[in-house]
Amino acid sequence: MKNTMSAETGSMRINKFLAHAGVCSRRDADKLIDEGKVLVNGEIPTPGQQIGPRDKIMVNGRRIQMEEQKVVLAFYKPVGVTCTEKDEHAEKTIMDCIQYPIRVTYAGRLDKDSEGLMLLTNDGDLIQGMMKGANGHEKEYVVRTDKKITPEFLQKMAKGVYLKDLKVKTRECRLEKIGDDTFKIVLTQGLNRQIRRMCQTFGFYVKSIKRIRVMHVTLGSLKPGEYRELVPEEVQKLYKACGIVREK
Repeated sequence: MKNTMSAETGSMRINKFLAHAGVCSRRDADKLIDEGKVLVNGEIPTPGQQIGPRDKIMVNGRRIQMEEQKVVLAFYKPVGVTCTEKDEHAEKTIMDCIQYPIRVTYAGRLDKDSEGLMLLTNDGDLIQGMMKGANGHEKEYVVRTDKKITPEFLQKMAKGVYLKDLKVKTRECRLEKIGDDTFKIVLTQGLNRQIRRMCQTFGFYVKSIKRIRVMHVTLGSLKPGEYRELVPEEVQKLYKACGIVREK
């Protein structure tokens, strides 16, 4: 898909980087490069050169950084990746996957054995807004279990489940059977291993979990390990849903 990037590279064209940093348009960035006014690690870059998070970018002798540029990424977390920025015991962390030119962090976790959509950003206010449980933001999952899904199971899950380990009852939620052993579930809270705990209460073992939607953002055609930048319309809806007024 267009604008989809591999999480292994985290690279970006130099003209796109300068445009995102607010220096100029992509077309004007190409002109600056042609005029020798742009340096990447002390050297004049080639047109369309890819740059990464460790590269030093200079324009007319001034270093360009994008810490203030707010970005939001949709990332397909693969199974086996741990949601942590730093853990010496983790085989692979989410920060090992995301090598974006701007430092971002995640809003909401997926456990190591689960996969699917995660949103990452460098805007702390947006992260807090998405994580605030009182906002009741929807997250949708596809879940496969070790048993056939019954109407009784769906009804009990939908009404809310008391989790003994956490001493809390889950909120009411929506479920839909989509296969003999598979169902969709829409949650508005994010308790620790919530879906697995809910299913275990009724004797169901979860074989796989894939998150396919966070609020209005969907996984789409992203493949495991890929990410994309949200388009302006998607970002605007996120801020509005979180009650955040963006600075111009």
